[in-house]
Amino acid sequence: MSAAERTGILAVTLTAFLWGTSGTVAALAPALSAVTIGAIAMAGGGLLQAAINVRAVRAAWPSLMQRWPTVLAGGVCVMIYPLCFYGSMRIGGVALGTVVSLASAPLFSAVIERVAEGRMFTRRWIVACALGIAGSVALALSRSESSHGDTVADSSASAWGVVLGLGAGATYAGFSWAMRRLMNQGVTRGASAGGVMGLGGVLLLPVVAVCVPSVGDHPESLGVLAYLVVVPQFLGYVLFSRGLGRIDSSTATTITLIEPAVATVLAVVVLSEAITAIGWTGIGVLAMALVVLMAPARRRGSVSVEHSSSHNGAPAVDEEVDA
Repeated sequence: MSAAERTGILAVTLTAFLWGTSGTVAALAPALSAVTIGAIAMAGGGLLQAAINVRAVRAAWPSLMQRWPTVLAGGVCVMIYPLCFYGSMRIGGVALGTVVSLASAPLFSAVIERVAEGRMFTRRWIVACALGIAGSVALALSRSESSHGDTVADSSASAWGVVLGLGAGATYAGFSWAMRRLMNQGVTRGASAGGVMGLGGVLLLPVVAVCVPSVGDHPESLGVLAYLVVVPQFLGYVLFSRGLGRIDSSTATTITLIEPAVATVLAVVVLSEAITAIGWTGIGVLAMALVVLMAPARRRGSVSVEHSSSHNGAPAVDEEVDA
């Protein structure tokens, strides 16, 4: 694994820590609906991305227009993602919504990269993805067991929660792939992030317009919204786009599976929520997934194998070969 790849992994890891603060901070504004918080946070973060990268977007405008289907697909995914994600948590419960959304994203990323680019994946990624999903499921079970006061959703609500969670996982994987695809095709990181995230922010503006009146009724929530816009959604996606410039989207979505662990620890420390032994086990398993991704590759001599996607213009990346 190259130094650039390790830098990318660290950038996405820090992203997951910032994203992991979202749930705890959002809990400080209980008067606002989950959709209101999600739409405003994502739209604000996306528009800020476009604003700081406006020069890069202008310089790359011909390239972005030439690749408009990828930009549009990414922007639509950015628009849909927060509505599905927060809707899943509201309908099916926080545990179910979080685990379905985040655990399904690496799998959707794998399918997208396999179909669109013919990319094959290493044993390292398969093991890390399996560990990440197992750890997320353990955390979800733990938080479900410790939420004694929550009303258990009926089967219909749970089913819709799963459907929306899968929609969140697919759209998260979709806009991650779109930004990475643009970078692979020679569009700068700033232009790729500004174009995709900015378009998503613009597409979310009608939803934000509908939600604004409820914010006006609860001005005490403005501080929470400002934090969510600037820290997780703006700074988080700045780091995420930097990471995507160095690693593929399936690896990035796998790393962000540690977000539930961060959210759980913060809920315990800040909101005094309980966590069971299975929850701490889940956190440990998620840490193992990150260790697997960061570990040096084993090679036979000096032989390396290129990813099969190198034919599409992306830089070839060495793949480990098991001894």
